[in-house]
Amino acid sequence: MMLQRLYRFTNCNKFLQTAVARNIYSTYKKEYNIQNVGKLSMISSLTAMGTWGLIKSKSNEEKKIESTTSKTMKELLNEADSLFDRGDYKGIYDLLSNYKDDKNVEILWRLSRAIYWMSETANDIEARKLTYEGYDLLCTALNIKEDHFAVHKWMSILLNKKSTLEGTKTLIKESYNIKKHMLRSMELNPDAMIFHMIGFWCYKISSLPWYQRKIASVIFEEPPVSSFEEASMYLEKAEEIDPNFYSHNLLLLGKTYLKLNRKEDAIKYLKKTVEYPAKNDDDQKAKQEAQKILNNI
Repeated sequence: MMLQRLYRFTNCNKFLQTAVARNIYSTYKKEYNIQNVGKLSMISSLTAMGTWGLIKSKSNEEKKIESTTSKTMKELLNEADSLFDRGDYKGIYDLLSNYKDDKNVEILWRLSRAIYWMSETANDIEARKLTYEGYDLLCTALNIKEDHFAVHKWMSILLNKKSTLEGTKTLIKESYNIKKHMLRSMELNPDAMIFHMIGFWCYKISSLPWYQRKIASVIFEEPPVSSFEEASMYLEKAEEIDPNFYSHNLLLLGKTYLKLNRKEDAIKYLKKTVEYPAKNDDDQKAKQEAQKILNNI
């Protein structure tokens, strides 16, 4: 379902599914994953748009954070990260929502990450509401601290999903912003997942059908362009940094090599995907897709 599937990103799996046609950046269900966002959102990032809704007056519980010690804050964040590792996104939401008005970037991006994953299993109406809530929290975080890699990483994911909800034209229009935020995150913290995300963006842009390219040429004087060679460069870099870190990176490498007519390399990585020890449904989907491709080669 990227840039509608993508990855767990920072401490992200659905992130970027197909760009523009509702497929650009694959996401992940692990902090450094983004699950496949099956509907092509173009990996986005942030664009300062105002906060979502009115800011409520702080309750006594919310005010507690102002007088806590750094150790208490650290414990709060550690608890949120522990909940994330267990996949308890609602638990994170309940825990951190009490402090969202404190303008703490570490809280805001973690809360947005949980909101994204909650939106992945919500009904359409609730998913839209959650997507905009998470996006607005990241806009707030960016206004507070521009140079935080996790904020940019998750902004690309939420912007991608938000743009997907708003239609193909918006997805294409936001493509540059999506990539911009990914590149900024990579500059601040060049981890394997962000290289995967950029590689996915390049793959999806290179795979755009003619009618989407036509839409892009109308929206942009210079439409977003990439190549399968560029995609392979980023995907290979991700493997170099952290070999076998993500099933979908192996799968995408295999698919990219097929596009480049590097059949032997493609088969190698598709087999690696099939042999990957699945930890969740996202991994299972990657393994199934890889096996299907191998069966047709």
